[in-house]
Amino acid sequence: MPAAGRTSAAYRRLARPVLFRLGGGDAERAHEWTLRRLEWASGRPAALALLRGLGAPAAPRTVFGVRFPNPVGVAAGVDKDGRALPAWAALGFGFVEAGTVTGRAQPGNPRPRLFRLPAHEAIINRMGFNNAGAAALAARLAAAGPGRVPLGISLGKSKVTPLDEAVEDYLTSLRAVRPYADYLAVNVSSPNTPGLRSLQDRDQLGALLGALRAEAGTTPLLVKIAPDLTDHAIGEVLEVCAEHGVSGLIATNTTLSRDGLGGPPGGQPTGVAGEAGGLSGRPLTRRALDVVTFVCKRTELPVIGVGGIMTPDDALRMFDAGASLVQLYSGLIYHGPGLAKAIVRAVR
Repeated sequence: MPAAGRTSAAYRRLARPVLFRLGGGDAERAHEWTLRRLEWASGRPAALALLRGLGAPAAPRTVFGVRFPNPVGVAAGVDKDGRALPAWAALGFGFVEAGTVTGRAQPGNPRPRLFRLPAHEAIINRMGFNNAGAAALAARLAAAGPGRVPLGISLGKSKVTPLDEAVEDYLTSLRAVRPYADYLAVNVSSPNTPGLRSLQDRDQLGALLGALRAEAGTTPLLVKIAPDLTDHAIGEVLEVCAEHGVSGLIATNTTLSRDGLGGPPGGQPTGVAGEAGGLSGRPLTRRALDVVTFVCKRTELPVIGVGGIMTPDDALRMFDAGASLVQLYSGLIYHGPGLAKAIVRAVR
């Protein structure tokens, strides 16, 4: 078995059972526990050197003018406040997307709000953009200095901001973090902020992108879309993105669908599977790939594929469909950081 495969197998056999039992099985407490330790390692050169032994080989590519050491990144939501960026780079990720960050600091939705479904290799979350705010992220990045891998920053709307004031709210975040971002991602597709997905409608998206594109300067601006859009709606998003000089797409966000989780015919699953929020992981694999395939056939814009990438083969199918880069979230939770290395080796 290749070294990357042994690393993933060891994670599943040894580390994952311990992490999944932390805090009585509370998924968010386990996530925070892990992030604190990666944050600790990020400030210690010796610890980073040890992590680099687990890292991926080089497989560089240039996308929307940014050079990536390899095409596998950490998806938004894993490290919202950019607390462990050096550790992610040391673990072999070719880029990191911090956020989603908002113009105002906010606690997010009430707990519990993060749930695992191990039998389906899935996660349901309704975090609600919990983050310390754009100004705090900017201060952290200014103090840290340049990173070893490209940094994307995902921008969202503050929950307390009315939809008719959304443009200025996004601009507040963009102005704060743009000096530190290699690319900016416009998140209008999270299902966990009321009304947010309506910003994917043609007129609202056009107004938002027009304002952000004018302010972003030379920083690439990407749009993250939902997997629940119809083909017609995706087509309209692509048209608006082309009209406003967007640099790329991220496909996809989490889904409100519960297909593949079981449950009564015509009804919703029960128990944890019936929790409100966005679903990610293995049940999203097929739909995310379908959206990436559809998008890549209808635009020449670069696409970052994300959603249900749980194995190297899942990633290779994304690349075959036309994705330029991929990102991990649920696959990282279920298979560990060795998955990134395995994907890069498969790509090479």
